[in-house]
Amino acid sequence: MVIQTEKRFLLGCVLLVFVLLGLHPKADRLTWALENLPVMVAMPILIATHRRFAWTPLAYRFMAIHAVILMIGGYYTYAEMPVFNWLRDSLGLARNYYDRVGHLAQGFIPAILTREVLLRCTTLQRGKMLIFLVWSVCMAISASYELFEWASAMVFGSGATDFLGLQGDIWDTQADMACAAVGSVLAMATIGRLHDRHLERFQITK
Repeated sequence: MVIQTEKRFLLGCVLLVFVLLGLHPKADRLTWALENLPVMVAMPILIATHRRFAWTPLAYRFMAIHAVILMIGGYYTYAEMPVFNWLRDSLGLARNYYDRVGHLAQGFIPAILTREVLLRCTTLQRGKMLIFLVWSVCMAISASYELFEWASAMVFGSGATDFLGLQGDIWDTQADMACAAVGSVLAMATIGRLHDRHLERFQITK
């Protein structure tokens, strides 16, 4: 019952942020739609499948955090997120680094989700092979997203400039994928045991 209440609360928070940030985004509507597309695809799927495959509370919490990161990026564009503009100007940085935060999350959160699926739905045990497969899936997701960005640029041309968020960096794609790689490793190194405890409790209360 507590888990169900938390799931509804997180869903309500995400929907509220989605509506508020989607009413009058500072980014153009195309950029907002492209940045929010993962949220718009994932939410209906999670709602439709929540009885057949319920995630652990930890996974739902991180999914909600990831959704908010994406929605903020869609509202401002990743190159113009105000807090990171202030950091850029105050520290003399070369760019707004909010997009790097987004791609770090793009590795961190999928690592938790992939780990959960592999441990719950396969006979794979904790160890080096699990770490390798989780990392590989996260890199595949990151590469797929970069291909999506490339396809968007081909279709929309200059209209997708804000979505790409290169900020003049010719190595932006590689840096984004490196951030996802680091994020996936960080997730397994820092919260692997916490995730295990959530999995154990989830199996008992399920």
